[in-house]
Amino acid sequence: MAQKPQQFFTNPEFASLTRQRVIRVIIILIASIFIIRLGFLQIIKGSDYRVESAAQAIKEDVVEPFRGNMYDRNGELMVHNEPSFSVHLTLNEFHRDRLPLLASILHTDTTDILKIVDRSKNFSPFKGIKIESDIDFATLSQIEEYSDMLPGVEVVIESKRLYNFDCNMSHFLGYTREITMDQLKKRGYFKQGEIVGQQGLELSYDDFLRGQKGINFVAVTRNGEKIARFNSGINDMPVSNGFDLHLSIDKKLQESAEEMLKDKRGAVVAIDPSNGEVLALASKPDFDPRKFSGKVPYDIYDALQNDPGKPLYNRALQSYYPPGSTWKMLVAIAGLSEGLITESSTLVCNGAFQFGNRAFGCHGKHGAISVRQAITASCNVFFYQLGLKLGLEKLSYYAKMFGFGEQTHIDLPNEGSGLMPTIAWLEKKFGGPGRYPKGAIVNYGIGQGEISVTPLQMAVYCATLANKGTVNQPHVARAINNNQVHKMQRVDYAIKKLPIEPHWFDVVREGMLNVVDSPSGTAYSARIPDIKMAGKTGTAQNPHGQDHSWFIAFAPYDNPKIAVACIVENAGFGSKVAAPIVRDIIAQYLGKASVKKDTTQVQPKR
Repeated sequence: MAQKPQQFFTNPEFASLTRQRVIRVIIILIASIFIIRLGFLQIIKGSDYRVESAAQAIKEDVVEPFRGNMYDRNGELMVHNEPSFSVHLTLNEFHRDRLPLLASILHTDTTDILKIVDRSKNFSPFKGIKIESDIDFATLSQIEEYSDMLPGVEVVIESKRLYNFDCNMSHFLGYTREITMDQLKKRGYFKQGEIVGQQGLELSYDDFLRGQKGINFVAVTRNGEKIARFNSGINDMPVSNGFDLHLSIDKKLQESAEEMLKDKRGAVVAIDPSNGEVLALASKPDFDPRKFSGKVPYDIYDALQNDPGKPLYNRALQSYYPPGSTWKMLVAIAGLSEGLITESSTLVCNGAFQFGNRAFGCHGKHGAISVRQAITASCNVFFYQLGLKLGLEKLSYYAKMFGFGEQTHIDLPNEGSGLMPTIAWLEKKFGGPGRYPKGAIVNYGIGQGEISVTPLQMAVYCATLANKGTVNQPHVARAINNNQVHKMQRVDYAIKKLPIEPHWFDVVREGMLNVVDSPSGTAYSARIPDIKMAGKTGTAQNPHGQDHSWFIAFAPYDNPKIAVACIVENAGFGSKVAAPIVRDIIAQYLGKASVKKDTTQVQPKR
């Protein structure tokens, strides 16, 4: 009988326990090696491989937000947007030999594109950099036509500003422009090519207006062709448009203010005395913000920078002028508060005030005159004497109380503070203790000499006189429309009550009323039928040319709704040029369609 073949797998020696243990150990070792390797790849090196993989297969498509709109106090749209197209280039996808083609389509030179690329060398090569803004439809069509030959080049939808008014409003609106390299260094969270606010409200409220970019993650081929949304869009970040600003500006009043300053150098600031809201803020010369919407050629900005009229300079906030006779109400309140004069006491004006070897002149001989009459007639001699009685320390104290010598903290950038001299300042200027000319204080009584103010400070000062001692922080933005929570949020501002007896405000206000209402007043020609207006003329001495023309006023007298300060450079007496501008602005705001001009002059107007 044939012997059965040996059963190999049932051989007890081959299947011994020792051999089984060895096999188990080998299997465990192999499995452990695989597990360790997988752990190394997934955990330790996973992030590196993930970044590299995403850069090749997943692309971030940035969705630019639309910038917030701006509305005037009556809800009229003033600033909005329209779509604009820009060209972006992703360096790791772009073929350098296609540069001449791209330059030809963009009507530029290859070196210009390379300069932009060189400035962006510190940014990620996997993200697009802007190389051209606001392209036209023909350029857009060519880029689309040659898209197969221009890998890494894409058109991104952005927006550009549109303006819905018949003036400029440039100094408080500001403008938007591509971020500069210096700004990028200071604000590292931005990237090259982004549009940011550069001046005015566009800068002050940039964080609210700008919005938040969205990101769509898309799968792309090796050649950069988009083929699908990554992960069905679950990882996308939605875009959030900017918040809308609702302003205190009255659009029609602003248009009128700018028209009245046409071909002049100066500024107008109108404020609501009850809350500090800025109704109009005009500075001339100015510029058209529309020139900064979309693509901005360098020669436009250079031309504005080099213009001798300084149109980029906001005279309402930044220019310093002596306040002239508009300062006299402050000196009167200081004298009344300190008990140096009463409302009925008089000082004598003989046409000049002798101090040392110098005679300080007046524009008339007013005789014995009270504080109300001195304001009405703008008597210099009265205020020479009162300023000297007060002394510089008291003058400085009251000037600071009203906000002179410091910023008003309006919600606009680059505000100046003016100057109210102190004894220490004068001693430093003139070379030591006690060496300053004592006659300087005589001049300070009428707002001349080293005292300097801004038109905005003068408007706030006029509003404070109108409401009898409440200083409201001036502001242009009334509310922000938060589109994320769908809520209109009021903007809060500071309020300060001056520690001055209200009756003293009544005294100076009555003097200001007579400036306009009385035939002996210096602004009698500026009166408005059926509206009681209180005001004060001023002529600011200018050592470099003809004097500047000041006028400040508020109305209606019993319930002030508007306070205005106006200065026109090199225009002479305040009653001649500045007063008619303020009169017409107040008349328009209070519903007077036209004002008949009265040219009656009783005496030289200051």
